[in-house]
Parts: sequence; C-alpha cells; structure tokens
Amino acid sequence: MLLRERETPEGTLVSVCDADCLGETYDNGRATLTVTEGFYAGPDAVEAGPEEVVAALRRAQVGNIVGTEAVGIAVEAGIVDEATVLEFDGTRHAQLLWL
Repeated sequence: MLLRERETPEGTLVSVCDADCLGETYDNGRATLTVTEGFYAGPDAVEAGPEEVVAALRRAQVGNIVGTEAVGIAVEAGIVDEATVLEFDGTRHAQLLWL
C-alpha cells in the first residue's frame, strides 16, 4: 500500500491506496474516483504495511482510503465503519474525519 501523510491547516491528512489502484479511475454510476499520483503518491509517500497504515490513520484528522486491502485494514482496525464504505467498479473507498 502507498501511504502519504501531510500537514494542512486543518491537521494531518493521510491518504492510503492499494498500489495497483494508483492512476486508475473508478465509477459507481453516481460519482467518479480517480486515484492520482499527486494526491496518493508523490515524493513523500512510502510503501507501508498494515501496522503503519493503522498508526497513520489514528494520527490523522482527515483520511482518504482506496482499495480492497487498504479499506479492509481500516475496517478491521475499527477506524472505518463497514456501513460507510463506498464501492466504485468493485474497488472500495472510505473517508474519515476525526473531530
């Protein structure tokens, strides 16, 4: 998985995606999701395992997660509620916001 953390005026923004999702565009009939290099990768992104992803999402104020593996890890860790996960062409997507 690709993990990127960055500081914003609103707090830490974490983006995570399965590596095979990078550069892909998905559609669910109501919306389109493009997994761009500029948002999910870039020079400060790292390849990460489940433990690093969970730790980063727990530090985040905002998170964007794309891919079956990445979303599954967030759900399993109790960070994302399965009922809030969206499907785009068979690929899973979740967002989180910690207040």
